[in-house]
Amino acid sequence: MAEQQQFYLLLSNLMSPDNNVRKQSEETYDTIPGQTKVTFLLQAIRDVSAAEEVKQMAAVLLRRLLSSSFEEVYPSMTIDMQTAVKTELLSGIQSEASINIRKKICDIAAELARNLIDDDGNNQWPEILKFLFDSVNSQDVSLREAALHVFWNFPGIFGNQQQHYLEVIKRMLVQCMQDQDNPQIQTLAARAAASFVLSNEGNTALLKHFSDLLPGILQAVNESCYGGDDSVLKSLVEIADTAPKYLRPNLEATLQLSLKLCADTNLTNMQRQLALEVIVTLSETAAAMLRKHTNIVAQSVPQMLSMMVDLEEDEDWAMADELEDDDFDSNSVAGESALDRIACGLGGKIVLPMIKQHIMQMLQNPDWKYRHAGLMALSAIGEGCHQQMEAILNEIVSFVLLFCQDQHPRVRYAACNAIGQMATDFAPTFQKKFHDKVISALLQTMEDQSNPRVQAHAAAALINFTEDCPKTLLIPYLDSLVQHLHIIMVTKLQELIQKGTKLVLEQVVTSIASVADTAEEKFVPYYDLFMPSLKHIVENGVQKELRLLRGKTIECISLIGLAVGKEKFMPDASAVMQLLLKTQTDFNDLEDDDPQISYMISAWARMCKILGKEFQQYLPVVMGPLMKTASIKPEVALLDTQDMENMSEDDGWEFVNLGDQQSFGIKTAGLEEKATACQMLVCYAKELKEGFVDYTEQVVKLMVPLLKFYFHDGVRVAAAESMPLLLECARVRGPEYLTQMWHFMCDALIKAIGTEPDSDVLSEIMHSFAKCVELMGDGCLNNEHFEELCGILKSKLEEHFKNQEVRQAKRQDEDYDEQVEETLQDEDENDVYILTKVSDILHSIFSSYREKALPWFEQLLQLIVNLVCPHRPWADRQWGLCIFDDIVEHCSPSSFKYAEYFLRPMMQSLCDTSPEVRQAAAYGVGVMAQFGGENYRPAFTEAVPLLVGVIQAADSRAKENVNATENCISAVGKVMKYRPECVNSNEVLPHWLSWLPLNEDKEEAVHTFNYLCDLIESNNPIVLGPDNANLPKIFIIIADGVANESFKGEDGCSTRLANVIRQVQVSGGLWTQCVSALNETQQKAIQDLLNTA
Repeated sequence: MAEQQQFYLLLSNLMSPDNNVRKQSEETYDTIPGQTKVTFLLQAIRDVSAAEEVKQMAAVLLRRLLSSSFEEVYPSMTIDMQTAVKTELLSGIQSEASINIRKKICDIAAELARNLIDDDGNNQWPEILKFLFDSVNSQDVSLREAALHVFWNFPGIFGNQQQHYLEVIKRMLVQCMQDQDNPQIQTLAARAAASFVLSNEGNTALLKHFSDLLPGILQAVNESCYGGDDSVLKSLVEIADTAPKYLRPNLEATLQLSLKLCADTNLTNMQRQLALEVIVTLSETAAAMLRKHTNIVAQSVPQMLSMMVDLEEDEDWAMADELEDDDFDSNSVAGESALDRIACGLGGKIVLPMIKQHIMQMLQNPDWKYRHAGLMALSAIGEGCHQQMEAILNEIVSFVLLFCQDQHPRVRYAACNAIGQMATDFAPTFQKKFHDKVISALLQTMEDQSNPRVQAHAAAALINFTEDCPKTLLIPYLDSLVQHLHIIMVTKLQELIQKGTKLVLEQVVTSIASVADTAEEKFVPYYDLFMPSLKHIVENGVQKELRLLRGKTIECISLIGLAVGKEKFMPDASAVMQLLLKTQTDFNDLEDDDPQISYMISAWARMCKILGKEFQQYLPVVMGPLMKTASIKPEVALLDTQDMENMSEDDGWEFVNLGDQQSFGIKTAGLEEKATACQMLVCYAKELKEGFVDYTEQVVKLMVPLLKFYFHDGVRVAAAESMPLLLECARVRGPEYLTQMWHFMCDALIKAIGTEPDSDVLSEIMHSFAKCVELMGDGCLNNEHFEELCGILKSKLEEHFKNQEVRQAKRQDEDYDEQVEETLQDEDENDVYILTKVSDILHSIFSSYREKALPWFEQLLQLIVNLVCPHRPWADRQWGLCIFDDIVEHCSPSSFKYAEYFLRPMMQSLCDTSPEVRQAAAYGVGVMAQFGGENYRPAFTEAVPLLVGVIQAADSRAKENVNATENCISAVGKVMKYRPECVNSNEVLPHWLSWLPLNEDKEEAVHTFNYLCDLIESNNPIVLGPDNANLPKIFIIIADGVANESFKGEDGCSTRLANVIRQVQVSGGLWTQCVSALNETQQKAIQDLLNTA
């Protein structure tokens, strides 16, 4: 008994407001063995004399214990004890007087049941099922409520018996939803029905069978909302998110109800926003289904707009110097976000016509709130209505610019917002069409001294504008821009010193940086105007409230340095470095959320780009803080739905619903900084190469585990990018060190290819792996690696074919329309991109291992053969051929044993309608001639006439065809060079000469020029012509090649061509004849070649 009393004391201390008492109690509680905990907690829950809050705490702890440590605690209990626990819980539900505690015991029972369903779906607690059936038919309302609560919490409680009991479950839910006398039973039954639907979202037949429960759920949504309970409405939002098809038979009714609740101003803001959320979520999860009900969507648009008008009057708004975060619960923010999402979900074709008239009317309203909302609405729909707005951008922009002069500052602010948003959404068209109007309007608005908030927002819009502005457009405005920005900077610096206000200065500093970033070397004349003041801010702005200003100024200095280049920046470089180093040494005193950290980290990387190798001396100081930031570990927690309600998203927590009443929470603070830091490490490795070698070991140890850092895509991308770069840095340490490093990363890279969920990140990881294999070469993969890689590539290819089938099926769906087709096309492009990376990996293996890789490859052969089947989409055939091209190029003569699979498709593809396929096939013929060997000879007799046919087609030089055509020309050249016995060169050569030079495909251009040199050097009579009559034509070909940089960087080829020209130079008359045939550009090109080669 004494022990139990001590335990009660411990429980009440766990709830103590005193942190120390609580922490100590948590430590004591953690030392108690699991089984003892279960005994004590159960006793506490069942103790009639215990205080309610003690019982409540005990119930929460027991549920958590079963949820997080079931395997450690329960199986090791004796059978008697297990039975006692089950019996106590069920009798507790029946006898507990407090409603609150009873619910908590139901939660424990549901948690235990969830863990007692075995792998085959048998429920090893049959008594709880009997209890459910008895209770739901009981006269006692509290027992009916308890049964529903358990079922709501764990709808999978019937395990593999569910199908058997389906009718009973349905009858039980219907009966409870019709219990007019007990509204709480109706509400709970509706939530339980929703929970059951959600847990069976993939079972189409079951959803259909239960569709007649939906009217009851909708009725419960309506009644519970007016009773002040929005739990059923939340369940409806979840259905819209996870199982939208369930709503189809009653979609009209669902939408009507949502619309009615959203429009009812007697309800709370939260309820109205949730009702709107049903419609908005459906626009994202079931857009095609919703597009059939545009009348209701059209009625919801004014609701969103009227929410956006719900703004407070605020006297101090225009002068506020600290920007508080948007109030995410406010109607205006909710309305704006809903509009943005619905426009993206349903597309502009539908949404713009619905909203255009409303916005025009709002902009003419005498009440500023309507004008403000109209402009914010325009900003919100830009992304979703992109195409449709682009067509009428002229009238939109002219109209919005008028509001930069509106009499109300908040409307002027909203006009700047719309301009900034459009500058991003419609770049660079927006900049090209409206630069003159927009720049002058923003500069004028930035002079609004009496409204700093407006000034700052105009400066922010200017940043958006210049970020995406083509340099040539910005240059004519540089003088005026710089003059304005300088005046404002000087004024605001004075204000900072006198009044301590900094909001506008923070934005202006970034505007200056953005202008410099776009203007690049053209910013040099203005450098001295800004640099002293900027250095002054960094030196003196050390107070805590100036952290953001100082961070942005550091960013500005480094961006200006990068723009004007090393020569201009160098005199200041060491002073700037010293300033940064000073901040750096105070770095350890900086708080983790200090905004200066991420600005500093990016500034270092820019300094590294400016200084190049000279930056190496600073690495010892820089790397500490950088590694610290890159190593941030986010706070994470596995929570059940009930715990989650106590943590709010405002504290920087974000939640992912894992189903089954569980959620995953992560505190997002520091994640962006971590990603930036990882990106900067990549930058150092890239810029400093062997200069970074001393840090490769610690960086690789940090990066490899980050391939699995699923909380942030950018971190995984940086980790992947770093791998080949780190190997390059480590090369100087010799092969042994390099191999050790490769062994450390190789397994993880292969595993990441198999497990990465995001396709953009996956393509980066695959690309990096391929680069690493090319770098390490033959012998870098062992048998296990090959086996694992084979399994993964196999599954990627199988998934590729399966996804195509799924897309075909979607094209047969009743909701299929042209917007769905657009989405399917995007998915298809994504898939093909992954296919290109599979090809990259195979290329890296063939080029390293040559024919030794073929036995391994044979496990994938059938899948690659599938890609080149004539009925497959062109991209499949293109990449299938590219893989066979690689085999011919790197694995010949052994490649011939696969000729039966690819030779026919390759020949047929030479005349394919798709230029990409023709190009892959023509390249294949070229490498076959160069590397293939004797066995391929019969193929060339067939291929050459086909290649000539493609080259001579009327539109062969059109933009989309030119690359394929040039590959055909190169292939003909390679056949003549390497397989002269298979072609009548005397007949083909004059044609071939007339097709030169190649302008687009630099790689093939080098081949053709080298072959041209062979022919000239061997005095080929057909190429030189009678009495060298063809030489002027050859000069033109060479000159055009130089002008087009076709063999730039290929010294061997350049030297040979220069020698050809020098030989002609010595025979006077011929030289004059050749040079006089050239125009001015061509003559300059020949001169350049002679000077450099």
